[in-house]
Amino acid sequence: MTLRQLKQLKNASLILALVTALLAGCSAVTVDRYARSALVLEPERFFQGKLCADGLVRDYQDRVIRRFNARILASWDERGVGTLDEVFQFDDKPAGDVETRVWTLAPEPQPGAYRASAGDVPEPALMRYAGNSLHMNYTLNYGEGDDAIQLQMDDWMFLVAEGVIVNETKMSKWGLPVGSVLLVIRQVDASTACLPDARPTVSRLTPSSPNRVWL
Repeated sequence: MTLRQLKQLKNASLILALVTALLAGCSAVTVDRYARSALVLEPERFFQGKLCADGLVRDYQDRVIRRFNARILASWDERGVGTLDEVFQFDDKPAGDVETRVWTLAPEPQPGAYRASAGDVPEPALMRYAGNSLHMNYTLNYGEGDDAIQLQMDDWMFLVAEGVIVNETKMSKWGLPVGSVLLVIRQVDASTACLPDARPTVSRLTPSSPNRVWL
């Protein structure tokens, strides 16, 4: 092996080590880091009743490719199991042509945790919260039929003011970034309109027929 080849191999190894270190550093951050926040995010208290959300979707180059509004109806049963019924209206679809997702949040034995499941999420995800933060990693089935792929979702929420959450989800495939979703979720009263005024044509997510929500 020549000196030039050795240098190339060394440079490649350094780059690989740097990328690995960066990825490891990102994955090492947990909600425990924010446990002492003055603001406290309590899922059962925040996700209650009607909420509105407004956000955007960015591609892997951070270019905005979609905008959306959302309505969330949140409730909890006597067992402490939560339901988040989400309806999305995207800017590239006619008013009233909406997409949906329903999350079920089942309390875990460990404090500060839920097991979150949805129709287009093949495996329930561990959702943890502490301080003003909430986080979960999960796999999302995106697309239908032969075009369906699985994306990894790194989902963070932060309570930034009373009744206001900022939510950012980074999406990746094979460890490579493919885009992100950024939105603000607000507690509102029952009379607040979250979506454009139109009669909804709902495409509801089910485990057997996942619907495109983000990309």
